[in-house]
Amino acid sequence: MTKIMFVCWGNICRSPMAEFIMKKMVEERSLENSFLIESSAISREEIRHGHGNAVHIEAQRILKKHKISCEGKHAVQLQASDYDKYDFIIGMEQRHIPLMEQLLGGDPDGKLSTLMSYTVFPNRDIADPWYFGNFEQTYEDICEGCEGLLEYILCTTIRKK
Repeated sequence: MTKIMFVCWGNICRSPMAEFIMKKMVEERSLENSFLIESSAISREEIRHGHGNAVHIEAQRILKKHKISCEGKHAVQLQASDYDKYDFIIGMEQRHIPLMEQLLGGDPDGKLSTLMSYTVFPNRDIADPWYFGNFEQTYEDICEGCEGLLEYILCTTIRKK
């Protein structure tokens, strides 16, 4: 089983969008039993009194438009114990990598990367729609990144067999 954790700043826009987009992609390929896919936050700003906020209403709207449900998802923070649990820990921006390393206690096994590093534009970040407002562009970029990541995983899995 391949285990993926998507990470963004607050776990209410980009990383939950990536989580549910990737879940749909693996489901469409009948691979859902081969993957564990989740998402989390670097910060705790969307988590209050031990309970995380729901996915941003505009992220929910865009996902629903594309027939993807994120029902029941609430923000959670990335934990140091997640490092041993996941094979891929995927940030949405280059600047997330050192913050993820700090929370996880390093990256000795090279599990950390950015989502766009699996595309033809590996140095591009997934722009935060919280600030720039274009959730549709964020959706498209995340789809591109998830397709590249899934292709990478499937190709490396096939080579190992």
